[in-house]
Amino acid sequence: MRTLNIGMIGGGFMGKAHALAYAGMPMFFWPAPAIPFRKTVVDINDDLAKEAAARYGFESYSSDWRRVIEDSSIDIIDIVTPNHTHAEIAIAAAKAGKHIISEKPLARTTEEAKQMLDAVNEAGVKHMVAFNYRRTPAVALAKKYILEGAIGNILNFRGTYLQDWSADPNSPLSWRFRKDIAGSGAIGDICTHVIDFARYLVGEITEVMGTTNTWIKERPVSTGSMDKLGTVRSSGDVQMAAVDVDDEVSTLLRFENGAVGSIEATRNAWGRNNYLTFEIHGDKGSIAFNYERRDELQVCFADDPDDRRGFRTIYTGPAHPTGAALWPIPALGIGYGETKIIEAHDFISAIVNDTDISPSFEDGYRIHVISDAILESAITGRWVSTSSPQPAAVMGATVQDA
Repeated sequence: MRTLNIGMIGGGFMGKAHALAYAGMPMFFWPAPAIPFRKTVVDINDDLAKEAAARYGFESYSSDWRRVIEDSSIDIIDIVTPNHTHAEIAIAAAKAGKHIISEKPLARTTEEAKQMLDAVNEAGVKHMVAFNYRRTPAVALAKKYILEGAIGNILNFRGTYLQDWSADPNSPLSWRFRKDIAGSGAIGDICTHVIDFARYLVGEITEVMGTTNTWIKERPVSTGSMDKLGTVRSSGDVQMAAVDVDDEVSTLLRFENGAVGSIEATRNAWGRNNYLTFEIHGDKGSIAFNYERRDELQVCFADDPDDRRGFRTIYTGPAHPTGAALWPIPALGIGYGETKIIEAHDFISAIVNDTDISPSFEDGYRIHVISDAILESAITGRWVSTSSPQPAAVMGATVQDA
């Protein structure tokens, strides 16, 4: 069986998720399309890289990502670093002929995303952006129902991504709150997942009308290199620094197929942990999903008898997309790790079989275009077309005062 050597750039918590996926993929999908071999992991210094190699099961380690890209034995470069490094690493990897999977958002800006897309297209390598939530079996099942026409013509999409990990103003100034590293705030970090859902399930978004806010305008300066996602609180006499990105976004949507919709995303929703949801209404039925209950898909079909009409729950299992590779009975439990395992399988299958993969860098670029349009709309107060974004006008002022 073919082996593909992985060079993973980044040893944080996303590195853990990706390493788990490479280890678990052949256990779930057997025979595997290829065996992903955890060859080399990179972190910001040798001590952290050595620790990551031991923890995540990599054969070797390095603190120089360029050396890993130059290594002729490496087949895949996996980018799990903060956003400001994605473009440089991906472009270099493409020029070296490596297949590339990158964490989302694809880059900081639309311009960087376009450079990455151009690089992989020119090199002819496989490329994927890691919007893994769409790999949840219940989400894939929703897609199957839509393609089958089970809910008819789609009229409306409603999506949310609500979290509370940064609702406390004493949580540290993560790199996710810094425009020079992240590019944007809630819109790039979490709203992009909902945009991916909307495009995957409904179709292309053509116009947006958005608003943004920054409710917490300064935070304690973070200490240490690890992003704790608000799990560590600062107290006492600490240095404060400004937050220069959005932490809440709301937008109306118009789709190419005539459907309409809305998205809300915030990191200030006390009581919401990972409340990633969608509800889709068609002229023959409705579908609803909540990631916090990821084994479940809620469905209602217009041809149900009048005395039985209402949402009912389908628990995903072996009969559903990718279910046969996971657990033997429905509702046994799908976790975040399984979505990454499915993602790894699909990416490696595309490499081995020379097929297209989605979401690709093209999808990542389109999501940046849509995000820029939302930010422009937040500034101008107008509907903005996603076919003619003006990122230069947007990136200088992504934050509205609350």
